[in-house]
Amino acid sequence: MAAPDTNQTKTRVSARIAGISESATLAVDAKAKALKAAGRPVIGFGAGEPDFPTPQPIVDAAIAACSDPKNHRYSPAAGLPELREAIAAKTLRDSAHQVQPDQVLVTNGGKQAVYQAFQTLLDPGDEVLLPAPYWTTYPEAIALPGGVPVVVTADESTGYRVSVEQLEAARTSRTKVLLFNSPSNPTGAVYPPEQVEAIGRWAVEHGIWVITDEIYEHLVYGEARNVSMPAVVPELADTCVVLNGVAKTYAMTGWRVGWMIGPTDVVKAATNLQSHLSSNVTNVAQRAALEAVSGSLEAVREMRDAFDRRRRTIVDLLSDIPGVSCPEPEGAFYAYPSVKGLLGKEIRGVRPQTSVELAELVLEQAEVAVVPGEAFGTPGYFRMSYALGDEDLETGVRRMGELLREAK
Repeated sequence: MAAPDTNQTKTRVSARIAGISESATLAVDAKAKALKAAGRPVIGFGAGEPDFPTPQPIVDAAIAACSDPKNHRYSPAAGLPELREAIAAKTLRDSAHQVQPDQVLVTNGGKQAVYQAFQTLLDPGDEVLLPAPYWTTYPEAIALPGGVPVVVTADESTGYRVSVEQLEAARTSRTKVLLFNSPSNPTGAVYPPEQVEAIGRWAVEHGIWVITDEIYEHLVYGEARNVSMPAVVPELADTCVVLNGVAKTYAMTGWRVGWMIGPTDVVKAATNLQSHLSSNVTNVAQRAALEAVSGSLEAVREMRDAFDRRRRTIVDLLSDIPGVSCPEPEGAFYAYPSVKGLLGKEIRGVRPQTSVELAELVLEQAEVAVVPGEAFGTPGYFRMSYALGDEDLETGVRRMGELLREAK
């Protein structure tokens, strides 16, 4: 009798990879673009992407780099030495956090920095405190190396900011890392300096690593002030990894240049991983990033002024819709309104019970694309990026409001 073919019982895709969910934000953006291509006037609030062009001096630096043969070859996996040095200088300039170039690893966008930070720090079973609402990529990046996300939820009553008391209540003997993101995606929350310091000191006291994502560092508004945790808690520096990149600050989402900053042993280990994973980031993009981090912040200020104007507009428009509650975001370029007051109500013959169902109704009936809160760990909300033109923003929210006012 022939032995059974064990290959027939094996799965085609590994359980580890099969368990990864598609990025909800990119999925919504793709659906909106597909509907627009089919001729429908869809307005998309899904993607976290500035609608401005990359500043011309950065583009010019890339054009020049294309013609330089030294950029046609492999370069160090950790990044061009001059870019690592410039990132260290920029970090001191912008964050008052002093680091050395060998503490910097240049990555293929901020997502790779997130992925490699967790791959480098976590062993199976290690717990990561994950404040929610959270960016959709965080739990996936935590789970891949066998980490366990421990969600700590905040809502609009605290400005979507978790407290030290909440973190302490969630801490166990297996807690290794706290993921910290301020200014926040998806809520736009900015932690005040005193709260950043309190959380940092709590992490030091309990020997907990902090991975702090500072990709929106320059996009803060009003009286809000952004600070870097290792700058206000220097004793945290040896157990802290800072993630950042050029995507949001310089309107360079498609250039794919990010970085992680941390203790030299952690950065060296992550560099070893990257050397096998992807080698160096494309040299042309690195040259563009060098110009970005070394140059003026004037273009950034102009973008921030536009985002600030749109921030106030979207909050005013959303707050006028019955059943919608929208705290004013202090940073990034997202509003995170609660739509709990609309769930279960009849709208054009449908009674959506979840924010997923409500978002689907808004897309079909109002031709407006939003990302439901389920993608960020908090059902009952929408994430709406205001990084789109003023006219589209007003038209989209008004169109959505006309639909939602029919709720009964």
